[in-house]
Amino acid sequence: MAVVVSLALPANAILQDDHYDGSIFALYGGNGSIVPPKFSLAKSLSLGRPALLAFYVDDSYDCKLYTPVLNDMQAFYGKAVSIIPISVDSFDIANNKYQPTEEPYYYKGFVPQTVLISAEGKVLFDQEGKPDFDDIEEALKQIPGLPSPDPKLLQRKKLARPINEVNP
Repeated sequence: MAVVVSLALPANAILQDDHYDGSIFALYGGNGSIVPPKFSLAKSLSLGRPALLAFYVDDSYDCKLYTPVLNDMQAFYGKAVSIIPISVDSFDIANNKYQPTEEPYYYKGFVPQTVLISAEGKVLFDQEGKPDFDDIEEALKQIPGLPSPDPKLLQRKKLARPINEVNP
């Protein structure tokens, strides 16, 4: 009787490179539930909800570092703001006829890119590169009636154990 031995290769998810490791939200953000998003931009606007668009690719070092910021945004604002991560790999770049209710309309060709759109469709924040939580939070303060995160939760986050090297 022959015995077949199968050796599994170790998983090598590496933060400091532009290689594809899998879903960056599950690996580096500590939250795989953020993708796919619960709402599209059109649906969010039809519900009268502001939307935070996050353009990314899974094989980008900068996007890997960005995932904890989105995770925090979802934790603190996810009930009031639609957090919509969008992989730009899915865009039809040749189509330049996107409408303001479609996510690619706001994409400028750089990842990560973050766009905050009010419930009325007004762009309140648009930044290429990795923004800080505080930068986005300042833009969120422009939305009337949006609840602020509980200061106790923010303090607890600062004291939390690290999940991985990018998500403290």
